[in-house]
Amino acid sequence: MLEIKDLHVSYGAIKAVKGISFEVREGEIVTLIGANGAGKSTTLRTISGLEATAGGTITFMGQNINNMPPHKIVELGISHVPEGRRVFTNLSVIDNLKLGANLRKDKEAVKKDMKKVFELFPILEKRQNQLAGTLSGGEQQMLAVGRALMTKGKLMLLDEPSMGLAPMIVENIFEIIKEINNEGTTILLIEQNAYMALSIADRAYVLETGNIVLEGSASDLAENDEIKKAYLGA
Repeated sequence: MLEIKDLHVSYGAIKAVKGISFEVREGEIVTLIGANGAGKSTTLRTISGLEATAGGTITFMGQNINNMPPHKIVELGISHVPEGRRVFTNLSVIDNLKLGANLRKDKEAVKKDMKKVFELFPILEKRQNQLAGTLSGGEQQMLAVGRALMTKGKLMLLDEPSMGLAPMIVENIFEIIKEINNEGTTILLIEQNAYMALSIADRAYVLETGNIVLEGSASDLAENDEIKKAYLGA
């Protein structure tokens, strides 16, 4: 579904991503794990068209999407839940969700998907007329995921969904991510909580200073002594 080949991304003289290659197959949850500054968020932002590639190719469903405008990438079927949630704080919950469907013309299907979002996140239905800026951190994360679902994308990019959330809320968010995947959305997840990420992922890649240093099944990496020591607190 998504193939990254020899991807390079730079911020001026700083090389943030240094020729990484990986793939995400349809139906999978794939996670990129690594420390702050490893290049994880930059990778997602480049797939979404928010950062320019300095080399390499990004192919989605057989089509090269290098440096394509972000709205075109959304139209192709890639949604992005950014780090820090980035909900529109001065708009209501329902208006944030409607913005997710802004490029869609299938009005009846939009209504159906709105209902589905409310089934996944009942608290959002209760707060649908409330300003997004007044929601708790966990509720804003749910709204950001719901907004991405409203694009009806085939692939969801999730950037640090657990950041700043209480452990109980984190477990709830990850259960919902798994449910979204079970219903047919492929997921590329980056997450500092490596334990949670590896617990739901099919495969994983480890990024260090812009390079992929390890890859394999999530279950194998969860048992890897280097990973346990560096990321799982063992």
